[in-house]
Amino acid sequence: MDTGAIHLPSTNENLLEGWQAHHASLFGKHTLKLNHRLTESGLFTEDVLSELVDRYPRELYNLNTIGTDARKQNWREGHLDGVSGKDTIDAIRTGHLWLNLRKVMDVDKRYDELLQSIFSEFEGKVPGLKIFKQNLGILISSPKMQVLYHSDVPGQGLWQITGRKRLYVYPNTEPFLPKDSLEGLILGETHEEIPYESWFDEYAEVHDLGPGEMVLWALNGPHRVENEDCLNISVTTEHYTSEIRKSYAVNYANGVLRRRLGYTPATITTGGLSPYAKAALTLFWKKLNLNRKREAVRMIDFVPDKSQPLGYRDIEPFVKG
Repeated sequence: MDTGAIHLPSTNENLLEGWQAHHASLFGKHTLKLNHRLTESGLFTEDVLSELVDRYPRELYNLNTIGTDARKQNWREGHLDGVSGKDTIDAIRTGHLWLNLRKVMDVDKRYDELLQSIFSEFEGKVPGLKIFKQNLGILISSPKMQVLYHSDVPGQGLWQITGRKRLYVYPNTEPFLPKDSLEGLILGETHEEIPYESWFDEYAEVHDLGPGEMVLWALNGPHRVENEDCLNISVTTEHYTSEIRKSYAVNYANGVLRRRLGYTPATITTGGLSPYAKAALTLFWKKLNLNRKREAVRMIDFVPDKSQPLGYRDIEPFVKG
């Protein structure tokens, strides 16, 4: 559905500000903090997002809460059936929730145009960079909401639109990212969560993000987020390169070798011939769907309700389809 033309920034259609030549050598390997102009697209106002939520496919969103006790990862998932986009955003504004709209570019072609503009700009700035399988998501989250310590599989970017948040980014090596945790994530046995200790914060990069600011960080870098006391609207981007694809294949195959075949892999390197053998194992395992029975199951047990203090009410739990 197309509800209006996209409005890209007028100055050479650049979406990034503050880029310097040396950033090209840092892309994908180290953290980059830049300014952006996504809000000028007109695609992230509450009215536009309310209409988008109204028609969003159930299979492409996640509505979550973790409870109010930051010491417990009480991860819960809800759904939006029967609740309007406006009422959902109002519930998030006063509650303790976040809504993740995934693959927005597949729902509305204007966001696909924006996504292509983002990565075309990166490819123009980083010599030799070729990006594929891009993804754009929108996060709408409550005041003081926290996203707990986790890691993601593809390359990641966080673009702040409305509100303010603090982002903690940790090294993508042990002990911050255990090999078996990354393998479990890639195999689909866990949902991004990995072990966290409070002393990890001593080694974190800390970035305060306001509207018009964005951060990219190293592949698989664990991170967590704390919202300030305000509604937050953010954009997430994901991408793959050939190097990221090789890393995925190596870690997937290592997970299969370690968990299913009782073999401890000696390396996670993406150089030499080893990645090609592991890529073949990964393709074979996925083609035969041998990992299906071990994938984690999610339960749905609440819906948004702006009249409730936490912005939701419980329902009879059911398995997410």
